[in-house]
Amino acid sequence: MSAANFLVWELRQTLKHEFLRGEVFALTGASQARVALALNLAMALRQHLRGSPCRTLVSDMMLGVEAADACLYPEVMVTCSAADAADRLVTREPVLVVEVLPAAGAARQAGDKFGLCRTLPTLREYLHIDTGTRRCELQRKGDDGAWVRHAFEPGQAVRLASVGLVLSAAALWDKVPA
Repeated sequence: MSAANFLVWELRQTLKHEFLRGEVFALTGASQARVALALNLAMALRQHLRGSPCRTLVSDMMLGVEAADACLYPEVMVTCSAADAADRLVTREPVLVVEVLPAAGAARQAGDKFGLCRTLPTLREYLHIDTGTRRCELQRKGDDGAWVRHAFEPGQAVRLASVGLVLSAAALWDKVPA
């Protein structure tokens, strides 16, 4: 299946799927922790970006990664692109991508998805949040094009340079079950 065929097919499905190099993968259900965390982050980003050309998008918006031949559903994305605003189905030019993953297999999944997303020319930051350990790992692209890892331990604020937001741990983890 091609990515174009996948997009047409996906629109007719009742469950969400991700696409990677011709293969289709059904997405698993969400947990309360995952949903609450994504909501906290999306609300903070939306409020912070009010009045700017940037938009906060949540898990029902597909991310197209053409260089990796992939279509994904990250928990949260931020795009400032006019082209993305014009496309009602797929975001292709995010500056920030956030994945919220359960503890089991989180490191592997985060690494796999970051490897795909880092091919996006517009991407400045990729944030992985581990609900099991309450740790956040941020990959930030420097001016020289090199990606640098920034780890945030439980209780630390998360600094998102791509959108100029510092989010306290209390705000990020508010009402997120342990």
